[in-house]
Amino acid sequence: MPPSVFVSCGEASGDLYAGALVRELRASEPALTAFGLGGPHLAAAGAELVADYRGISVTGLLEVVRILPRTWQLYRRLVSLARERRPSVLVLVDFPDFNFRLGRAVHALGIPVVYYVTPQVWAWRPGRLRTMKAFVRRALPIFPFESPIYERAGIPVEFVGHPLVDLLGPIEPRAPFLSRLDLDAARPTVALLPGSRHNEVSRVLPTLIAGARLVAGRVPGVQFIVARAPGLDDHWFAPLVNEPGLTLRSVEGATDSVLAAADAVATASGTATVQTALHGKPMVIVYRLAPLTYRLGKPFVSVETYGMANLVAGRRVATELIQDAFTPEAVADELVSLLTDTARTAAMAGAWREVRARLGGGGASRRAARAVLSVIDEARSL
Repeated sequence: MPPSVFVSCGEASGDLYAGALVRELRASEPALTAFGLGGPHLAAAGAELVADYRGISVTGLLEVVRILPRTWQLYRRLVSLARERRPSVLVLVDFPDFNFRLGRAVHALGIPVVYYVTPQVWAWRPGRLRTMKAFVRRALPIFPFESPIYERAGIPVEFVGHPLVDLLGPIEPRAPFLSRLDLDAARPTVALLPGSRHNEVSRVLPTLIAGARLVAGRVPGVQFIVARAPGLDDHWFAPLVNEPGLTLRSVEGATDSVLAAADAVATASGTATVQTALHGKPMVIVYRLAPLTYRLGKPFVSVETYGMANLVAGRRVATELIQDAFTPEAVADELVSLLTDTARTAAMAGAWREVRARLGGGGASRRAARAVLSVIDEARSL
């Protein structure tokens, strides 16, 4: 009987990784079927999308509370589906608050669980390792420093590398890309990446735009491109083309071309920092949570840096402007420095080359697929 893979991912980056994983699984096992919670990338890979993650992807404690009824209904539906279809394996992709509950329930049905893109237990709530040990058959982290953490916890682990190394999208050359946007390749260009979730964008984008106005007053000819994640509301982006005093464009679904064309980047903390580092671009990392969420969560955070690119580098290469430090003035100071201090940006580019090397080279999705198939084989032999 051909293997069947149940996948659960709850955000844009997880959907991207899940889609690449399913493509590799089907390349190795053409008869394999896949279904689950995801988005357009998972569906494009040939999986049956039984639920769409968009609408349940938020950050922050208060935001999670607001969508609890919808999330609980989805959870019950997916557990029922697992009971009915009896997949060969459940692959969880990041999204721990939801996936932990789902993983425990599916494990209780006797279905093996693989955790791909493991939760950030090194950053906060390390007690989750005990929970994972009870239901995870194999952990597949994408950062090299994570494997020893899972080994010490007694969780079978295999570092597979970061899938983004292979998944950087098609890149349009700088000059024609900027020309198509009615921008000038000879002028300094700044990319603004405000995040992929609605509540992220609402807290990050206005400050980035305010900072851009200040940069425009200090750097002659500077132009800006906002890289818009798919599926976000138009009302945040439509007014940007008429932003007074700014040469600014908004582009959806072309983040890699935006980054390739940029001389400096201001990006929300998250996967986009790794994407920016893989492009070798100088960046400033920003983020803001709801004030109550930040105050409640800060005591549980056990890292000194937040940006994933900095964490992989092992030091704070890019400046991080988090919460109250994230002001228009601070953003402007950093971007002006990145546009004018060539020694600083050269050093940063060297650090990003080190980061790329540490992320495991290419083939992460293929290695993850092999690991998933080996778990299926092990379960069949029991």
